[in-house]
Amino acid sequence: MSYNDEIARLLYEFADRLEADGVEYKPNAYRRAAENIADHPEPIDQLAMSGQAEVEKIDRVGDAIASKVVEYFETGEIAELSELRESMPVDMAALTSVEGVGPKTVGTLYEALDITDLDELETAAEAGEIQEIKGFGAKTEQNILDNIPFARQSQQRERLGDARPIADRLLDYLDSVDAIERVEVAGSIRRWKDTIGDVDVLTASEDSQAVVDAFTEWEAADDIIEAGSHKSSLRADDVRVDLRVVVPEEFGAALQYFTGSKDHNVRLRNVAIDQERKLNEYGVFDVSGLDSNPEESTDEDARREGIRLGGETEAEMYEALGLPWIPPELREDTGEIQAATEGELPDLLEQAAIRGDLHTHSEWSDGRYTIREMAEAAANRGYAFHAVTDHAAGAGIIESIGLTDEDLREQADEIAVVRDEVDIDLLHGVETNIEADGSLSTSTDLLADLDVVVASPHSALDQDTETATERICKAIREPTVDIIGHPTGRMINSREGLPLDVTTVAECAAEHGTALEVNANPLRLDFHGEAVRAVVEAGGTIAINTDAHGPGAFDNVRYGVQTARRGWAEADDVINTWDSDRLRSFISE
Repeated sequence: MSYNDEIARLLYEFADRLEADGVEYKPNAYRRAAENIADHPEPIDQLAMSGQAEVEKIDRVGDAIASKVVEYFETGEIAELSELRESMPVDMAALTSVEGVGPKTVGTLYEALDITDLDELETAAEAGEIQEIKGFGAKTEQNILDNIPFARQSQQRERLGDARPIADRLLDYLDSVDAIERVEVAGSIRRWKDTIGDVDVLTASEDSQAVVDAFTEWEAADDIIEAGSHKSSLRADDVRVDLRVVVPEEFGAALQYFTGSKDHNVRLRNVAIDQERKLNEYGVFDVSGLDSNPEESTDEDARREGIRLGGETEAEMYEALGLPWIPPELREDTGEIQAATEGELPDLLEQAAIRGDLHTHSEWSDGRYTIREMAEAAANRGYAFHAVTDHAAGAGIIESIGLTDEDLREQADEIAVVRDEVDIDLLHGVETNIEADGSLSTSTDLLADLDVVVASPHSALDQDTETATERICKAIREPTVDIIGHPTGRMINSREGLPLDVTTVAECAAEHGTALEVNANPLRLDFHGEAVRAVVEAGGTIAINTDAHGPGAFDNVRYGVQTARRGWAEADDVINTWDSDRLRSFISE
């Protein structure tokens, strides 16, 4: 997590606690400041060291908030935030992870029942105490109770988008340690799952103690959990990080083993057994000459018995079994080993193939930058095209940010001017709302005049599977719709979203030539990998968009690409990899 993200997280918490305390207006100011700091291209710590005036140059960061930013870097805390935590000692993140429980509700529950965490919330709901609070009721209480299990689950796993930046910072740090020859993440974070249990890091070195010492001296470590001779664990930004040190000649074997998944490894070991070979974290061995296969032995020497065929690299592990290297994103035992055996592994999409973003926002709705600034930032990334798709008015959209048909026609004039002045194919679009019945919140005549139409669900996300699936398919069948944005509407660890029959939705989209989006915002990653696989198998198309509200969010495209790779997507499956002519032909059909 960068310092910009760290400060943004603190300001979001500040806003939530102010709102829980009944403070008006200020919470929104803190949230806007948090958004702009997270998006700001310059490191906030360097600005703070240069003085408060430099921090105030960030849009919507006034002197009061800027002074708190400087205070944090000077003292390590924000005193007023600490006071708010003491006056209302609640686990804000856990309680607000329950769908339907916002900061104001947290404040009310604390004041009325002294509820500070999920256990106390569940106890109160089961006892019928919440429905007795003014403004609540039996239905609200039951909804809270129903949503607590999901909230608990979300608290046990970290979002990929929260954990990956921590892992990247650690990789950069360890890469500079002289004693380390190779370093890589392993586990679910290397497979780019949308949530992870902890960050697993593997290193190759002949001096394990020097590696452990360097690891425990990492400046980002909040506390050391344990420090052994070859293993160590610490906590950084509330995320557990586990380090393992192996000798260089066994690094590839350990990387393959600890990357997983367990199901993939079990099936791969069975392939090895059929070939009288042994596969484990120490290497791959020919055991045909041994009296017995010591694969299950807990003795390290026994697990290294046999003729060593490889282990320094992952590629050696697969090659020894007659297989090509299998990308980590595919290692879920969903047919990848059979595909590798038959030479039919997909040529997975690479980030370099992405040529533009088709779902972004400007200051016309809830974005924080002008159309020109967003288009120029896209052009500076080397993109060939860029679409402006601000929110249209509709259910689930704040009235002040949703654009009417008249607003969109007025916006078209500005886009026409900017289009002539930027070196990029600039498309005018909209993110129209898919209402509960599948209708769209923007008139058909207006949609027909736009270059690209993204239709997304933002409300009524508690529908049953049949209703939700028909709702999305109805929008797909609308001729003006080009892309279905974040199709389920899920927010990872916050709400589950629509329970779609993804196979039916994928087949419907393929039939009607509508792309289904992988929303690369790490809070969403919607569609998820399994759904992408359904789209690919149905012969449909994927759009990978960042839903950017500022230029900094363009970097999130990597999460979308990796999610699509988990769904076996190749470059040609993704409309963002096409040239402008092919893209415009697709969205004009």
